[in-house]
Amino acid sequence: MENLRIELVDNYDSALVEPIGSLLRQLTGTDTPFGEEELRRIIRDMSCRLYVARSGSEVVGMFSLCTYSSPSMRKVWLEDVVVDSASRGRGIGRAMVAYAINFARQLAPCSLMLTSNPQRIEANALYRSMGFEVKQTNVYKMDF
Repeated sequence: MENLRIELVDNYDSALVEPIGSLLRQLTGTDTPFGEEELRRIIRDMSCRLYVARSGSEVVGMFSLCTYSSPSMRKVWLEDVVVDSASRGRGIGRAMVAYAINFARQLAPCSLMLTSNPQRIEANALYRSMGFEVKQTNVYKMDF
């Protein structure tokens, strides 16, 4: 996609609150609250970096890369990958995932991991086409 830029969000910009909130709602299908406090918290968290994809000045997608080391291996988690519904089918998701792959390659040895709802047919096809393999494991969650 021409004019696509992927930018690390490392400084607070109030103009990002609304588009990130909109992308989160599209990703989760719920009215996920997202505001100034949430954006500032993400920027301060050095273990997880937020990226936005821009076409011109418009935010058209986002993802985050969270990195940590465990006894078994260094891991990079690709999280919250979403392309704005009006911009899908233009290669934005592929460009964001390619960015994540290149990021992880620079940290090798490591594993780049992600989860994706099986109902997200296009996203799952994209991940497989870019070399990800389905890992046979259960994901457990506990909210606090």
